[in-house]
Amino acid sequence: MPLVSMKEMLDTANEKRYAVGQFNINNLEYIQAILQAAEDEKSPVILGVSEGAGKYMGGYSVVVAMVDATMKAQGTTVPVAIHLDHGQTFESCAKAIHAGFTSVMIDASHHPFEENIALTSKVVELAHFHGVSVEAEVGTVGGTEDGVTGGIMYADTAECKELVERTGIDCLAPALGSVHGAYEGEPNLGFKEMEEINVVAGVPLVLHGGTGIPTADIKKAISYGTSKINVNTENQIQQTQKVRDVLAANPDMIDPRKYLGPSRDAIKATVSGKMREFGSSNQA
Repeated sequence: MPLVSMKEMLDTANEKRYAVGQFNINNLEYIQAILQAAEDEKSPVILGVSEGAGKYMGGYSVVVAMVDATMKAQGTTVPVAIHLDHGQTFESCAKAIHAGFTSVMIDASHHPFEENIALTSKVVELAHFHGVSVEAEVGTVGGTEDGVTGGIMYADTAECKELVERTGIDCLAPALGSVHGAYEGEPNLGFKEMEEINVVAGVPLVLHGGTGIPTADIKKAISYGTSKINVNTENQIQQTQKVRDVLAANPDMIDPRKYLGPSRDAIKATVSGKMREFGSSNQA
């Protein structure tokens, strides 16, 4: 199955009240594991690529080629989108679009609101011309992940409504207390604000920082229109722990296939569990 944009999969998820997981990829093992989990679970899936991870893997064109080749080799039949996560500039989004990404996030939330509108509108115009979906953000998601850092700043409901209406984005990430990376203490999501934004925005909502959020809160967020949930840290934790365990038990091991293979299985198991938690299993 060819790569698709996020729009249809998220609109369907929003209508049926489940969420599609965005699982960030960092190397080939991540791509293999996430696609295997999606196929086994019969779930649509979004492969997130940060600017830093894209550079690490050799550029956006290399990422698309790796994903395309892996899908063909593994016989992937479920809907898959490649999404630029936290694109910081129009140029970065344009490069991803021209490389074959099917979705991009323009994160202009750190700019004044009118600049966010202008930059997001420019990205939407290019992306929609190429059939590519667009995500934008209002407010600031806290924490640090892959060089993206911010203190928590809640999204304003009126600004969320205005951003959607003036830009034509396909989904919205309103910052409502979630953080990138690991949480210190219990997450405290703004469900009242989420419910209000869900009513006025009219597009699927996105929850960044999905690692460490209790299942009950995940289910509540989905009931308020959250149709995309981003996960990266948990996969990294599980993969790294497996590598450490294997090398601790085999201190003379030097073949990367023998410790990266088990770590790939750990990623796959984590992703499968998230798909069931988000309700996207058997939705493809």
